[in-house]
Amino acid sequence: MTNQPKKSFTKKKEDFTCEKCGFSVVGNGYTNHCSNCLYSKHVDISPGDRLSTCGGLMKPIRVEGTEKGYRLVHKCIVCGYEKTNKVSPEDNIETMASIAKQFGATI
Repeated sequence: MTNQPKKSFTKKKEDFTCEKCGFSVVGNGYTNHCSNCLYSKHVDISPGDRLSTCGGLMKPIRVEGTEKGYRLVHKCIVCGYEKTNKVSPEDNIETMASIAKQFGATI
């Protein structure tokens, strides 16, 4: 058994300007990506902790799931780290459809 720290979500309501497209995002405590271009930023080790030192942009590379719940898969363009995040109702559906289409999927 290892002594790894317990992963726990830390809710932080943060507004931000997207470093990829410049869109002003209003956070709700669960917001982790730009609702316009869907890019994220590699800032967490565990959700909400802001302990990652990478800081790279995370490109949305895939959409997974079904109509009951979609997830975006982000890949850091600096270190290659991948993370899955829930899609938000505020997310740009055209951008999401474009990402899904790259893999022959539809949403």
